[in-house]
This record gives sequence, C-alpha cells and structure tokens, in this order.
Amino acid sequence: MNVTLDELELLHGHICQALGDPKRILILYALHDQPRNVTALAEALGMPQPTVSRHLGLLRQRALVTTTREGASVIYAVSDPRIIHIVDTMREMLRDILSHHQTRLSEPSASQDETED
Repeated sequence: MNVTLDELELLHGHICQALGDPKRILILYALHDQPRNVTALAEALGMPQPTVSRHLGLLRQRALVTTTREGASVIYAVSDPRIIHIVDTMREMLRDILSHHQTRLSEPSASQDETED
C-alpha cells in the first residue's frame, strides 16, 4: 500500500480529529439512526443544545454531516454511512484488544507457575 505522509496528515486533520471527542461519535450514531434537528438531537442525547450545536458545526465543517432545511428547522444527517462502519470497526478492535488484555491478566505468569511446583 502506497501511503504518503501528506495523505495521513489530511486524514488525521479531517476525520480522526472529528472523531476525537466521544460526544461527536454519539452524535453521529444518533443521526445515523434518524436525521434530526439540533433540539431533538440534544434531547435524545441528554446534552445541552449549545454543546450539540458546537459539535455539529465541526462535523459539518468536516463533511461528516449534511443539512437540509425543513421549514424553519435545519435537519442534520450522517453524510456517508461508511463513517459508522469505521467507528464500529474501531469499537470491535477495541473489544478484541481489551479481551486479549484481560485474558493475559487472568493467566498465571510463568514465574508463578514455577514457584507453585
């Protein structure tokens, strides 16, 4: 795979930083379930509306969410469902890492086995 530093810096600046706050990930999941306006989204997530608005602004700037106008309301939606698949893959990987780490912690070490004999 031919990957350049410039491409990785763009990836980091554009997507990774946008996913760097758990609240933004929750917002993406909520919008993937159902497009909503900021008030409905804030209520669904139990977050203050100004906080949700700020995070939506960044997600929109990074093109991870889109907006449509319905009367006086602005409706937000996930722009590309692949972002949810990416986050799901990261969550699966984390579960595997934690499971492996937990298994290693629960296994008796070789030095303990030797002292018990």
